[in-house]
Amino acid sequence: MAGAIMLALAPGDQFSLSWTHSVERQAWSETWALRDGQLQLIRAAVKGSGAGMEPGEGGRFLDGWWVWAPDLPPVSALHLAASGLTPSAWQLCGASCIDLGAAPAEVIDVTPCPPQP
Repeated sequence: MAGAIMLALAPGDQFSLSWTHSVERQAWSETWALRDGQLQLIRAAVKGSGAGMEPGEGGRFLDGWWVWAPDLPPVSALHLAASGLTPSAWQLCGASCIDLGAAPAEVIDVTPCPPQP
């Protein structure tokens, strides 16, 4: 795959995806886990509140962040649309961090690799 970036995860491993909200200019962070070959959102946090940034059910204010555990089904992929007009790239962190989508580009897909035989 040309231009592919690989992040090695074992079942149960976690990674974070962080960015700056395009309208409210507030930091947003999500923690994802690899479970049963799919991606499960296990934690969301937003530094402030505003349009489209309301904390989820059970949200609590902790160290300047609204933090909650979303009750959503797992997904097979994350599709990130990189317009280049937002104030920051997405930062994906596992064992190390990389920036994604800082410049206009096609959709960036974050997907688990298929299991190896």
